[in-house]
Amino acid sequence: MADAARGDDWEYAPIRIPSTTGLKAAAQMLSAQAGVGGWELARVLKYADGTRKVVMRRRRRHEHLPQPIL
Repeated sequence: MADAARGDDWEYAPIRIPSTTGLKAAAQMLSAQAGVGGWELARVLKYADGTRKVVMRRRRRHEHLPQPIL
């Protein structure tokens, strides 16, 4: 999902990680996305039920790389 409304040159991808996913496993998944797709961590929200909402971002010049697959 690109953030074209603000006119910046970042592309954003929201990811929801279930509470049943451990911190170590979540970190490994996000690290793999960063390595393969050129993504970086932009924001993390942790909810009371343990669910995490992660927003990854990358420069638009990396649009040819794959989207997150989590």
